[in-house]
Amino acid sequence: MLEAVTREWGGQDDLWIFAYASLIWRPEFEFSEERFATIYGYHRALKMWSHVNRGTPECPGLVFGLLPGGSCKGVAFRLPRAHAMAILPHLWAREMPNGVYDPKWLRCQTTLGDFRALAFTLSKRSPSHTGVLSEDTYRQIFSSSRGRYGSTRDYAQMTYDKLRTLGIHDRALGKLLRLVRA
Repeated sequence: MLEAVTREWGGQDDLWIFAYASLIWRPEFEFSEERFATIYGYHRALKMWSHVNRGTPECPGLVFGLLPGGSCKGVAFRLPRAHAMAILPHLWAREMPNGVYDPKWLRCQTTLGDFRALAFTLSKRSPSHTGVLSEDTYRQIFSSSRGRYGSTRDYAQMTYDKLRTLGIHDRALGKLLRLVRA
């Protein structure tokens, strides 16, 4: 898939990456520019099973995915063309170790113009998609799921806090965090 994404990019222009969760607060790559961006046709949702990073096989956690429908505000990072080929494999290793996401080129809308950016989406057909979870299931996951990078609760809270500092209000995530605190 990395080869296909690289071919679709073409290497002639700078590479844009759309971030909607931990990539916003922990990009782990150098970039030359960041812009607030909105994509339409996908929304941020805490509906992807995590058996390593935020949970274990015995006690799965959750991470965000971009699911079809709605819109999503996030941050687009510009990687200079000259450095993008060196950065892309590291980004791929982080986001795609199990090939769970469906990488797609999505149109980002910004106040400075629109462009295509690489985004990591999640198909509702994926075995990693949680489907509908009950409030009790969310409470259980938030209270007990922990993986190599910490807990689902911390991951969700850090994402929410960073979004708020950027002026992005994710109502669904705020509601979920209030629910699990109750």
